[in-house]
Amino acid sequence: MKILIPVKRVVDYNVKVRVKSDQSGVDIANVKMSMNPFDEIAVEEAVRLKEAGIATEIIVVSCGPTQCQETLRTAMAIGADRGILVESTDELQPLAVAKLLQALVKKEGPELVILGKQAIDDDSNQTGQMLAALTGMPQATFASKIVIADGRATVTREVDGGLETLSLVLPAVVTTDLRLNEPRYVTLPNIMKAKKKTLDVVKPADLGVDIAPRFKTLKVTEPPARKAGIKVPDVATLVAKLKNEAKVI
Repeated sequence: MKILIPVKRVVDYNVKVRVKSDQSGVDIANVKMSMNPFDEIAVEEAVRLKEAGIATEIIVVSCGPTQCQETLRTAMAIGADRGILVESTDELQPLAVAKLLQALVKKEGPELVILGKQAIDDDSNQTGQMLAALTGMPQATFASKIVIADGRATVTREVDGGLETLSLVLPAVVTTDLRLNEPRYVTLPNIMKAKKKTLDVVKPADLGVDIAPRFKTLKVTEPPARKAGIKVPDVATLVAKLKNEAKVI
């Protein structure tokens, strides 16, 4: 079974982002970048399926600038077999990425596509669902457990009321939640081995995909600073302030 794993290069989750002075976006100059945590979980799950003898090949793909090769090498160090970079310096919105992945799914023919439920930079939570719609494959989102057997994927997903279990006919699209697994630590020997693995570079035009943006970001602003709290001497004062100042009761 062949598994395709899309991975995204994002600002590291430990970094406190800064908004550009012109409010056009987030400043990523000289900022540590890493693999989107949800995508890292997807790579780990694919590697575990291969170690269990279920998967035969793991392909990781990233869409973006040349620097995304570092992200792909990290994924290959975790255990992916080869990588594909769809190189573009243009802004890639979820629909464009889904169309690029659709072209790669048609070319590679994977039985399973696993990707993070969302990227921590834009929090769109759209690419997986759009890919499933474009390819016509069944989907399961927010997966906390995946079991592959007899040509089907049984996926346990988290919903507001608890857990929901879905049975999908392969090929299928699955998006990962945080509780699916804990990614392994990447060792130096595996990092060195990853440098020798195949990494192909293609352009969106090679895949016949139009990546023109469908919407425009007008302004990015930081959230308002949280006001300092106050102490009140008794319950009566608290109730009075909630009623007369905060006007919540």
